[in-house]
Amino acid sequence: MKTDSPVAGTGQPCATARRGRPRSEAAEQAILAAVEDLMAGGTTLSELTIEGIATAAGVGKATIYRRWPNKEALLVDVVSRLEVPMPTPTGGTARDDLIEMIDYMRRRGLAKRSRWVLKAAFGQMQGLPELYNAYRERVIKPRREAALALIRRAVDEGVLRSDLDVDLLGDMLMGPILYRSILTDDSDLEDPELARRMVDSLLEGLAPPVACCPGH
Repeated sequence: MKTDSPVAGTGQPCATARRGRPRSEAAEQAILAAVEDLMAGGTTLSELTIEGIATAAGVGKATIYRRWPNKEALLVDVVSRLEVPMPTPTGGTARDDLIEMIDYMRRRGLAKRSRWVLKAAFGQMQGLPELYNAYRERVIKPRREAALALIRRAVDEGVLRSDLDVDLLGDMLMGPILYRSILTDDSDLEDPELARRMVDSLLEGLAPPVACCPGH
């Protein structure tokens, strides 16, 4: 049976020379976990430093800087990892995908409510313009564009009225769930049917009028 040839001067098989990627992934996970642990221990976002994170993760500062250009970029990745992953459109009806989009926001609101570290991060982010702007550009804007693309598809399919601005339609569809997720702590986000009820209630008013039959 063929075996890996030894690495020159070591007597070890070549397989050991291919361990860089797993070690790299392990270091990255250690860095992300270190930030979460520091936040869970009460360290605020403004108090976090690259030096402190490197020490907690057991890596050098250079290891962090090879992956993230600055603290803001690292924290954006950490906060994004704490959130509920954004769903991929199912390819079903526009209504189904609209419901899935709103339900994603419902589950995201539940995550913020149940994970105080995530809630604290969002609260502190407002006072850190560089971090908030980075998060908005890398996370909020792409997700909003994905939602607006879905709404445009719903307009094209005749599910939503075509005489309204797409941005306005987005606000009308996403506004209610954002209100319940962000501004109220006692809303019924636990209801798994909430997204369906919201979307169907809005579609009744936002759907194009049904053409009347000739003679009526």
